Amino acid sequence: MVLNYIWIMFFLTAFVIGSVRLFFFGDQDIFKALVDASFTSSKTAFELALGLTGAMAMWLGFMKIGEKAGIVKIFTYLFGPFFQRLFPEIPKNHPAIAPIFMKLSANLLGLDNAGTPLGIKAMKEMQTLNETPDTASNAQIMFAVLNTTGMTLIPITILAYRVQYQAHNPADVFIPILLSTSIAFFSALVMTALVQRINLLDKVLLGYLGALLLGISCTIYYFSSLPIQQVSKVSGMVSNFLLFSVIVSFIMLALVRKVNVYESFIEGAKEGFETAVRIIPFLVAFLVGIAVFRAAGALDFLKNGVESITDYFGVTGEYIHALPVAFLKPLSGSGAGAAMNDVMKVFGPDSLAGQLACVFQGTTDTTLYILAVYFGAVNIKNTRYTVTISLIASLIGMSSALFVTYVFYFRD
Repeated sequence: MVLNYIWIMFFLTAFVIGSVRLFFFGDQDIFKALVDASFTSSKTAFELALGLTGAMAMWLGFMKIGEKAGIVKIFTYLFGPFFQRLFPEIPKNHPAIAPIFMKLSANLLGLDNAGTPLGIKAMKEMQTLNETPDTASNAQIMFAVLNTTGMTLIPITILAYRVQYQAHNPADVFIPILLSTSIAFFSALVMTALVQRINLLDKVLLGYLGALLLGISCTIYYFSSLPIQQVSKVSGMVSNFLLFSVIVSFIMLALVRKVNVYESFIEGAKEGFETAVRIIPFLVAFLVGIAVFRAAGALDFLKNGVESITDYFGVTGEYIHALPVAFLKPLSGSGAGAAMNDVMKVFGPDSLAGQLACVFQGTTDTTLYILAVYFGAVNIKNTRYTVTISLIASLIGMSSALFVTYVFYFRD
C-alpha cells in the first residue's frame, strides 16, 4: 500500500507543481515537459529490461548449472544454520538458499550487474513457498529489505569518479561509506527481525553476524593500509576474480557430477528471458512516476525548501549542497549519481559537500527501483511493510552518513 501511495504522489505532485508553474509563472512548456518525460522514461524502462535480458539469461543459466551440480547442498552445509534463523520459512536444502547467498555476496563485492538477476532468481524460488502468491512472504520481505540497503565493502564506481575529478585522496570516503552502509544494513535487519519476531540473540545468528562484522573490520584495515592509488584497482581485481571463480567452480562441480553443462545453461537462460519480459510493466510504472516527479521540479522545490528552513533557523553549511543526492538515492540511482557528479564538479571532490555527496551515494541502494523489480518479477502486489522499513533504514543510513562525514571531515 505504501508503494501505491508513493506512486500516486509522484503524479499528483507533478500535476500541482505543473499547474502552479503554468498559471502563476506562465511556464507554457511545463506540461509538454511532463508528457515528454513520461514517454522518454517508458522507452528507457523497456531498454533497461532489454539490457537486463542478457544478464538475466546468463546468470540464471549459470545458476541452473550450479543447482544441478549440487551447489545448494554445499551452501546449506556452510550457511544453513544462519539461513534457518534469518529465513525460518525456507526449508533446509531449498533452491532459494544459493541465489540468496550469492546476491548478498554480490552486493558486498559491489557487483551490481551480477546481483539483479540473482536477486530475481531468489525471489522466484521463495515464491514457490509463498502460500499467498500476491502478498510478500516474511522471507521475501527480509531479503528485499536487506538488498535495498546496498551494503558494499568497496564502492568501486564512486572511487573511480573521485579519481576522474582528481581528488587529492580518492579513497578517503571508503571508511565513511562502509560505516554508514553497515549502519543502514544492520538497522534494516534489526527492524525486520523485530517485526517478524526473529530471535536476534540466538547464538548461531550472532556468530554469523559477528563474523560479518569481523570481515568488515578486516576490510577496513587492509584497504586503509594500501597506497591510495591501489585501492580501486585491487578491489576491482579481487571482486571480479571471485565472481569468475564462482562460475568456474559451478562448471567444474557439474563436470564431476556428470551434469550436461550446456543443456543446463540453456534451460536456466530461458527462465532469464521470461523473467526479464515479466518485469517490463513494473519498470515502466516506476520510471514514469519518477520522471514526471523530476520534470516538474519537485526535487528542486524540496531542496529549496530544506535550504529555506535551515536558513530560517540559522543553520548553514556545505552539507546543504549534497542533500539532493540523499533525496534522489532511494528513487533513482542514475539521478543520484548525476547529482553527486554535479556536486564534485561545482564544489570540488575534496570539499565537504563533495565528500558527503559520495558518502550519501554509497550508503544505500535505489530502494523503490529494487522493490519494483523484485516484487514485479513474481507478481506480488501487497508488499506489506517492506517499503516502510526500507525507507526508514535509508533515512537512518543517510543520517549516519551525515554524522560520520562530519566526524571525519568537519572544517571550521
